[in-house]
Amino acid sequence: MQLSKRLRAVADFVTPQGRLADVGTDHAYVPICLMEEKKISGAVAMDIVDGPLQRARENIAAHHLETQIETRKSDGLEALRPGEVDTIVIAGMGGLLICRILEQGREVAATVPEWVLEPQSDTDKVRAYLLEQGYHICDEDMVLEDGKYYPVLQVRAGREQTPYEPVELIYGRPLLRKRHPVLRSYLEKEICSYRKLLENLAQSSGERVRVREKEIRETLKLAEQALQTVNRPSVND
Repeated sequence: MQLSKRLRAVADFVTPQGRLADVGTDHAYVPICLMEEKKISGAVAMDIVDGPLQRARENIAAHHLETQIETRKSDGLEALRPGEVDTIVIAGMGGLLICRILEQGREVAATVPEWVLEPQSDTDKVRAYLLEQGYHICDEDMVLEDGKYYPVLQVRAGREQTPYEPVELIYGRPLLRKRHPVLRSYLEKEICSYRKLLENLAQSSGERVRVREKEIRETLKLAEQALQTVNRPSVND
C-alpha cells in the first residue's frame, strides 16, 4: 500500500506497536499500510457513510487483513469503547468537525493516549480546542500535495507549560520552532495573497471595506511575524 504524501505524514506520527482507530477511514489506506508495515497490532476502521465503509472492507479483504482490521459504522467515536485503542487518527475532515467529534466523544477521548489529526480547515480552532481541553501538541508536520497545504498534528494528554501566542495558534508552535520549509512556502504564498488583496481593497471605499482592510492587515502582520521566525537562523546554522 503506497500512501499519498498527506497520508504518509499521518501514518508516520502513529507510535508503533499500539492499536489504531481510524475515524472517517474512507478507503482504510492508513490502517492497511500500517498493518503491512507491522507498525500496529490491529485496527478499527470507522466511517459514518456506507459507501466508504464498503470500500474499506473491500480494500482490507484485498490485502487479506480481515482478522487484523475491523470495520464499524460510526458517527465519530460512538462505536468505540473506552480504552480500546492507543491511537486515533482523524484525517481529511474540517477542523470544526474534528472538534465536534472530540467533544461528543469525550468519554472515549479521555482514555486515548495519542491522536493524529489532519484538519483541512480551521486548524487554529483545532489547536485552541486541544489546548483548552488539556491536550499537548507534541509535534506537527506540513506537506504540500497537488497544490494544497496540509498540517498534521500529533497530540497527547498533558497541558502545555507555556501559553500559545496568537501566531502559534494560527501557524503551529512545532512548525515555527522547526522552521519548517513547507510552512515557509505557505507563508510566502499567503503574504503575497494578503498584499494583493490590500491593493484591491485600496481601490474601493466604504465602511465595510475599511473594516475588512483592517482585518487583512492584522492577519498579514501575523503571517509576516511567522515568516520572520521561520527565516531566523538557528543556533546550529
